[in-house]
Amino acid sequence: MKVRRAELNDLDQVVEFTAAEAREAEGHEKDTRILRDGIKAALEDRSIAMYWVLMNQNNEPVGSASALKEWSDWSAGYYWWIQSMYLKPEYRGQGLMSALLDAVQSEMTAQHGLELRLYVHKDN
Repeated sequence: MKVRRAELNDLDQVVEFTAAEAREAEGHEKDTRILRDGIKAALEDRSIAMYWVLMNQNNEPVGSASALKEWSDWSAGYYWWIQSMYLKPEYRGQGLMSALLDAVQSEMTAQHGLELRLYVHKDN
């Protein structure tokens, strides 16, 4: 298993993962056209958000995570927020999500981020 930054050619898979996450975590069906527009914008401009994908042994994406940065004037730096994370059900329970989170943490540290934070839906 390896983690890499998502690229534009990962768009369809990241849209699928994000839609599945919304269904599982919040019970919502998201319009995939809107998801596609939003994720595509971020893949083209990392100042919006950043995405990573977890690849299996066959080099197929099996999970993803995204983060965005929030400026803090009090601390003169960026807090990094995990915005979404998803792992295909058959890969869960194996400690693989930590690889995605470690990749986000590593990038945040390399960019001198202040802290990594996680959005959690109130019903989750």
